Amino acid sequence: MPNARCQLDPAITRHAAGDFQFPLGVYPVEPASPKAGYTSAFESADGGPGADGEFEEWPDRYVFDIVVSASRVRALCRALIGLLPLRVFPILDVLGNDAYREIDPYVSYDLLGLDQFMDSVRAYADFLFEDGLVGFGAMSEEPFCYFFLDEHKIATVRVEPAVKERLEKILEAFDLHETADAAGVDATAHEHRSILLAPDDRPDLLSPPEIVERLRDRWRLLLNTDPDRNLDEEGKDLGTTAWRCVVRFDADDDRPPGYGEAIVAAECLRDAEECAIEAVERLPEARNYLRNTPPKPEPDQPHAAEPSDAWTEAVPVASDRLTLDTLNELLSSGSKKKVRPVSDLDPGKVYLAIWLGPG
Repeated sequence: MPNARCQLDPAITRHAAGDFQFPLGVYPVEPASPKAGYTSAFESADGGPGADGEFEEWPDRYVFDIVVSASRVRALCRALIGLLPLRVFPILDVLGNDAYREIDPYVSYDLLGLDQFMDSVRAYADFLFEDGLVGFGAMSEEPFCYFFLDEHKIATVRVEPAVKERLEKILEAFDLHETADAAGVDATAHEHRSILLAPDDRPDLLSPPEIVERLRDRWRLLLNTDPDRNLDEEGKDLGTTAWRCVVRFDADDDRPPGYGEAIVAAECLRDAEECAIEAVERLPEARNYLRNTPPKPEPDQPHAAEPSDAWTEAVPVASDRLTLDTLNELLSSGSKKKVRPVSDLDPGKVYLAIWLGPG
């Protein structure tokens, strides 16, 4: 929907400790003593990990971790983003639904105009600055500069030594001082939550997954994991796992995009997404939507027809790994008959494929 927007849920209450306000999406569950301020440290030149496992060298730099009340975080971030040059690489972290990874880390390997980056920040400001399940930022290589606001709404900035004084002046203008005991909501026991109002009967109000999908498109983001290995957060190879994939199909005419979902078994992200796309493309509803005619499958081969080439692109918008328990729960909940539990996974097997619409 062209005029869709995000809106804070008015039923959610903001927590505070004295004059210090916490983000709507992160709140302490025990007495907290937050303190605004910042810490800084020097970091020697080293490498930053890329998606292909190689390292891109980062120069000597200073890192600042900055804590500020939620009432001031937007103004502070606007000033900090001003340190970036006119073309940047966007960054997005999402606390997602993957069973073996807490955070979905997205990065762009395409330079984006800072004005385009800021257009999206303004459009989804309530989500980016208040939601407890998302962090965002951007970086540049020449000159090197890194800005990131994490899911606790604590800002991290890395700058070359020549820019250190300029950054300190920005912080001084916000009456922020260097202190070893700067503390935000992450310094105490706390909970994260999403804070948007997005009921099913309000298609003009965007949900977090819909905003993430739009940001992935606009910022040209890729999941910053190895697509050819199936690793958990500790680097352990998981082998074959179940995956729940949602795929968007962008038509080459004026129709709205179509969506499908598949649960498959695969040994890596690339295989899972390819398998899911093929499974959804062969659904009768998908073929019907593609061709705009009723599907006519053969009685003995209901999925044998080749998928239409009417799509310009198939885009995976979600790819989450599932435990066996979750897989079996999903399969049994979606069937009226008793389903035999899955105990062994076969790479390439499709356990479920459905068309989500339109059509």
